[in-house]
Amino acid sequence: MKLSIKLLASAGLLALASSSALAAADEKLRAAAEQAQPAVIESLHDMVLIESGSSDVEDLKKMADYTEARLKALGAKTERRKTTKGAGADMVIGSFEGTGTKKLMLIAHMDTVYEHGILDTQPYKIDGTRIYGPGIADDKGGIAVILHALKILNDAGWRDYAKLTVSFNPDEEVGSIGSGEIIAELADQHDVVLSCEPTVAPPVAKNESLLLGASGTATGTIDVKGKASHAGAAPQLGRNALIELAHQLLQTQDIAKSIPGTQLNWTTAKAGTVRNQIPDHATAGADIRLTIPDGVQKLQAALDEKVKNRLIADTEVTVKVVAGRPPFVADDRGRALARQGQAIYTELGRTLDIAEMTGGATDAGYAARSGKAVVVESFGLAGWGYHARDEYIDTNSIVPRLYLMTRILMELSKAK
Repeated sequence: MKLSIKLLASAGLLALASSSALAAADEKLRAAAEQAQPAVIESLHDMVLIESGSSDVEDLKKMADYTEARLKALGAKTERRKTTKGAGADMVIGSFEGTGTKKLMLIAHMDTVYEHGILDTQPYKIDGTRIYGPGIADDKGGIAVILHALKILNDAGWRDYAKLTVSFNPDEEVGSIGSGEIIAELADQHDVVLSCEPTVAPPVAKNESLLLGASGTATGTIDVKGKASHAGAAPQLGRNALIELAHQLLQTQDIAKSIPGTQLNWTTAKAGTVRNQIPDHATAGADIRLTIPDGVQKLQAALDEKVKNRLIADTEVTVKVVAGRPPFVADDRGRALARQGQAIYTELGRTLDIAEMTGGATDAGYAARSGKAVVVESFGLAGWGYHARDEYIDTNSIVPRLYLMTRILMELSKAK
């Protein structure tokens, strides 16, 4: 669908409307990206060797020290901001003052999903065009894109922005519980936020992409209170909380299907402590994903109504839905920016897809929550296997991703 001039103007991207102006690649930027590839690989190696799981405060400090030093070397004014909840690790925030008019922000995260010691079984290794390592794609590749793109621009003397802010947080993999509000606050002070989560590498996906939507998150809990009794001598005197929980899980398992934009999956359960006692307490937890702003309220109301139907008399059942990271759904301005990214990729003779939605959640949700900034996701490196074994990045994505980031920042700074 062809973008209208009115749409591009409303996005502050009218200067980018002519695709013909973007037909030829910027050879200096491309050459700089090619020259930077070995250094990017070295940075990835250094970061992967720092195990930085979301609860690993000691190694998260090492990652913060590393990224802060790199930002300072680029000329940034840096600060360490303590997260407000969770493990208590630091965010690293770098800021640059320029000579232009636009306020631009780049975000990525330092934490990974892996437990301490993961390098013993999943070491850093290179196999052809794939480099393996825990967290290398999600999201140390995103950090590398930011650091090296800024070095390319810094070396070129580019300062055509009013303010450029970089935010690296330590708790994205646990919902940004202590950094999300800070990210939202910072994003509201900027015109554009580029989030640097990874893109899926071919051949898992047909092409690399930019992302325009990511689910928000919430947690659900069902709590059942029954009555204990001897499981052999007097089971009839008990009120089996486990059986009631099983009933509730079955009757609520498809409840989200009646609420478009929500998804609920019961994933954990616990009941009883000994085999020969009717359990008097049982609980279950749910993973909830949302793409609508009032999804938590709608699910809570539907669950409250459904659990009124009890199987075991005289049991008490309560259910609670607690909101987590907000959903990310790009607006028309974000869509225009993503299409500009597609045009930039054609300069390299490459195809860039636009991904509409993912079930995974990202900090783009916090950045876009108020609607003040234009937000687009997945400017990181292409990879796969994140949150699993054998996570990797594809080195074929390094040059085009550096080119994309540097070109789009330069073009954003020209927009009126």
